[in-house]
Amino acid sequence: MEGLPAVLALRASLLAERPPGVDELVPAARTLLVRYDPSVTGHDDVRRTLAERAAGLAAGDVARPPGRLDTLTVPVRYDGPDLAEVAALTGLSAAEVVARHTAPLYTVAFAGFAPGFGYLTGTDPVLHVPRRAEPRTAVPAGSVAVAGGYTGVYPRSSPGGWRLLGTTDAPLWDTDRDPPALLVPGRTVRFTAIGVGATA
Repeated sequence: MEGLPAVLALRASLLAERPPGVDELVPAARTLLVRYDPSVTGHDDVRRTLAERAAGLAAGDVARPPGRLDTLTVPVRYDGPDLAEVAALTGLSAAEVVARHTAPLYTVAFAGFAPGFGYLTGTDPVLHVPRRAEPRTAVPAGSVAVAGGYTGVYPRSSPGGWRLLGTTDAPLWDTDRDPPALLVPGRTVRFTAIGVGATA
């Protein structure tokens, strides 16, 4: 596909009016995985439907599935080890980085890398900084980070190369919850600064 906006627009269209037999839609940066029940429909029918839907979408069509999830507010203590470095890379003060990071309404575009890790779009273009040259072997759970054009929150401790701005105690992954992840595709997210170090 042409890119993430086209993927999200097609997914939203299919969720709003789901074709017969289509039971799962999994977005990624440039692709959309479509699972279907072969007892209800076939590959040719699904492919034809997808092509028709994609051709009928205009640039800027809404990417959020209608009426699915409330906006999730994530409280963040902006005390991350890379906050000063991101400020230096962008020419902003640490407080300005925090202000720019908390201003947008983000959308979870797709999930990947690790269970519960959502790739959030909407990051201020000034904060589009590259990944670290050397990834960390262990990023603490709850770390709020940026890389490229995305913002993300590490739901559990794992290796990672994104730049860490802060931390949250929000329970983003819970195996006893359905679904276990809070950051699911289509959900909108706001970050709010809290606590000591919130404006560094």
